[in-house]
Amino acid sequence: MLAIRDLTLSIQGRVLLREASAMAPAGRRVGVVGRNGSGKTTLFRAIRGELPIDGGEIEIPRAWRVAGVEQEAPATDAPLIDLVLDHDTERAALLREAEALERSITSEDAGRIAEIQMRLADIGAHSAEARAAAILSGLGFDAAAQARPSAAFSGGWRMRAALAGALLAAPDLLLLDEPTNYLDLEGVMWLEAFLARYPNTVLLISHDRRLLNRAVNGVLHLSEQSLAYYPVPYDKFAAMRRERLAQIGAEARRQDAERARIQSFVDRFRAKATKARQAQARLKMLERMEPIVTIAEEGVAAFDFPDPETLSPPLVALDGAAAGYGGKAVLSGLDLRIDAEDRIALLGQNGQGKSTFAKLICGALEPLAGKITRSGKLRIGYFAQHQLDGLTPGEDAVAHLRRLRPEEPPAKLRARLGAAGLPGALAETPVEKLSGGQKARLLMALATLDAPHLLILDEPTNHLDIESRAALAQALTGYAGAVILISHDSDLVETVADRLWRVGEGGVAPFEGDMAAYRQIALSKTNGPAADPAEKLAGKLTGKPDANSAANSAGAPPDGAPTPPPREGRQNKRRAGADQRRALAPLRAEAIACEERVRKLEEMKAQVAQRLADPELYAGASDTLESLGRKRAEIDAGLERAEALWLDALERLEAAEGG
Repeated sequence: MLAIRDLTLSIQGRVLLREASAMAPAGRRVGVVGRNGSGKTTLFRAIRGELPIDGGEIEIPRAWRVAGVEQEAPATDAPLIDLVLDHDTERAALLREAEALERSITSEDAGRIAEIQMRLADIGAHSAEARAAAILSGLGFDAAAQARPSAAFSGGWRMRAALAGALLAAPDLLLLDEPTNYLDLEGVMWLEAFLARYPNTVLLISHDRRLLNRAVNGVLHLSEQSLAYYPVPYDKFAAMRRERLAQIGAEARRQDAERARIQSFVDRFRAKATKARQAQARLKMLERMEPIVTIAEEGVAAFDFPDPETLSPPLVALDGAAAGYGGKAVLSGLDLRIDAEDRIALLGQNGQGKSTFAKLICGALEPLAGKITRSGKLRIGYFAQHQLDGLTPGEDAVAHLRRLRPEEPPAKLRARLGAAGLPGALAETPVEKLSGGQKARLLMALATLDAPHLLILDEPTNHLDIESRAALAQALTGYAGAVILISHDSDLVETVADRLWRVGEGGVAPFEGDMAAYRQIALSKTNGPAADPAEKLAGKLTGKPDANSAANSAGAPPDGAPTPPPREGRQNKRRAGADQRRALAPLRAEAIACEERVRKLEEMKAQVAQRLADPELYAGASDTLESLGRKRAEIDAGLERAEALWLDALERLEAAEGG
């Protein structure tokens, strides 16, 4: 196991951990969580021996191989798959040795070559190339891309390849620091499934709640310069921590009340001779009473998006539009519309055109063909991660805001930034000294400054911790404008979006399934050949022609197919479908809310049942047992009502969909 004992760790004079201890059992997949700046990445550096520790020890079994993802992936002329294979250092070293020996073989060399071949067989070296190809495929590299030199890829894609190498090496202790930052939603889904089956020990820093719930079975929490290990997935950890904080708070309040009562007695009777000794005794009680230190959870600043005025629909309409670069179309045949209060998530692998579509909508790209119509008074806010690099070094957040609001006084600019989560000194801190999450908040404030009618968010959560992601989801849910969302955070997509559009094969088309259906299709494609029904469904939902539709590209229908309806008819049908989805949205929301209520009551029932199963409960006070019995009866009654409401909501939704 990995054992951390009395660890004190600091960086640039700031203490991050003080005499902290924790253990991660061998074979566990552990999510490392904590607020931004709590020291998670620094702890990884200390585990890898890259950073000296101030005290204590980090104990790792000697035989363990420790590996993670390098900060920078090399750009070379070697094929990408070779870059990944080189991460299996033992295999690479053995192959080099065998190749050198075979050039001038002797009788002694023959024995060593036999040993090498046996070892290569033991470590599965001959299947390494197939495993590397499968991992690269899961992370978005097709066979052609795997054969290209690594220098042909951007830094983000090379980081994906470095992640593939770390996964291929399968070390005894795998350290992953925010591995999803370079992945699309499909890649995150694949990584989730891969890690859930990983046999060795993993430490995973992530703010992706779904990944932490599905891929890990333990949580290492950094808080208040200490470490605590919980042998449960993230949601159970969060519930346990909330319960612990509530218990500590209640105990502290009881102690404060007891202190006040004792102090009141002392103050009243200290001067009376008959009570003086009792007063002194109570003073000693106060001195011996160890204060209960409550854990102050730092509040998370809300995102504040000003509501725009109402515009007549549609906000944006695309009629046969195409978009691309240098005259070459990436997307074409776009017949879509965006209305006020639409919540649209764009799905599809990186490189398929999601960001191209966003740039077309916001006006950063002009259509190569067709037409795009925007409402005359439409204001669009655009947030993209690459904009972090466009912030001006040496300038603070106030200066960036002043550029857009030169007439506003500094006090009002600072008030705006405070509402965005950059209060006080942070507003006047040079941007290069802000954390990634603070820079993201500044960009969000800039994007929403003019109360846009349409907000386009391209990977907005990469630098946000779990609590800030929840605050963003809450703000978007209450936002009165339309939203186009590109995100690998499936929790955010499921919380915010009520429409899914799939981007791929040169087009954009509505996806009528939910995220569970999309996840199944995405995983079937990355984990191997999909079953025929899934393949047919995927083709149907992309809205792209199948193999029998080559004639369509020349303007003629395929053999035996009816002539397609005119474009106006198709547009009317799409508008009718959109109207129906909007009409059904309240019913869907009600059904989801009812289901969530049932889930919470079932969790409460399980918690009460777990407490009632504790043998020690029956040796204590009977009032606790009676209280739990009453609570169980209340939950059972509430669960019965909630299930009835859920079934009623589902029946009304099905009836409306059928109508």
